[in-house]
Amino acid sequence: MYSVTVSGTELLRIDAAQAAGNIQAAIREIVFTKLRKKGVVLGLSGGVDSSVVAALCVRALGNDRVHGLLMPESDSSDDSLRLGNEVARQLGIATTVEDITPVLHAYGCYRRRDNAIRTVIPAFTSECKCKLVLPGISDGDRYAVFSVVAEFPDGTRVKARLTPKAYLEVVAATNFKQRTRKSLEYFHADRLQFAVAGTPNKLEYDQGFFVKNGDGAADLKPIAHLYKSQVYQLAEFLVIPEEICLRPPTTDTYSLEQTQEEFYFGVPLQILDLCLYGLDHQIDPAEIAEATQALSREQVTRLYATIQSKRRASEYLQTQPLLVQEP
Repeated sequence: MYSVTVSGTELLRIDAAQAAGNIQAAIREIVFTKLRKKGVVLGLSGGVDSSVVAALCVRALGNDRVHGLLMPESDSSDDSLRLGNEVARQLGIATTVEDITPVLHAYGCYRRRDNAIRTVIPAFTSECKCKLVLPGISDGDRYAVFSVVAEFPDGTRVKARLTPKAYLEVVAATNFKQRTRKSLEYFHADRLQFAVAGTPNKLEYDQGFFVKNGDGAADLKPIAHLYKSQVYQLAEFLVIPEEICLRPPTTDTYSLEQTQEEFYFGVPLQILDLCLYGLDHQIDPAEIAEATQALSREQVTRLYATIQSKRRASEYLQTQPLLVQEP
């Protein structure tokens, strides 16, 4: 194990101007030379990751070679569409709005999700709002089991632990959303002869926080090597609107407001950044605990194990189609 003597903030500090320049050069090389495309299409979610990728692509290719897609559905936050439009206006890029609600109804996305939730909350109806949550790191070493939180029209909230079958069915149904959006991204990419730019950061890419053949699909992923904290540093350098930078990272998948922390990661992303860095660089958990100024050595050790577990569980998501024999 190695030792770290700098603060958590300094540990992940980057030269934002240099990092942006390197990414921009890579985008030009990938799009024009390797992929031989005219530009890029990307989904704009109103979040910091997609905003940063859009800004980098504009700086690399020009605003006439970047096309933003806004793809709301009935569970989406109004802020996502508003902030996505704000970024597009600031960058001067063309956009297309695609309401995917009718497609999701046709797939049975909402019906299948609601049926699964009713197996643990029988009174749940289509008029209710919902979200999935995980126990946080402070809840101890117990097995992390998802629960569903339902809000009834009168404001009453009910929380119930999901059975493995119900959890898988809820996730399978909501995955229609990411896969539908990706289909539209490739439609517009095909018609424009553009490439599709993905927007995952290092945490999402490393920990499998994406849908296979959904938001995990792309022709290039410009910020997949950057920790979330570093994406925020780039956002400041690129002058991304302050409201976007201050907005808590959300899944924007369920009708109740939900952060990525409570849905998947279990801890604040800045802390998970440090733990991921510490594990990758073989830094003693005690040193990382001190750098976080929030966790104990035991909690960091437990997070190291959780990171490794999620890596193993998400190997399938990164796996390309397997051949029985080379053709």
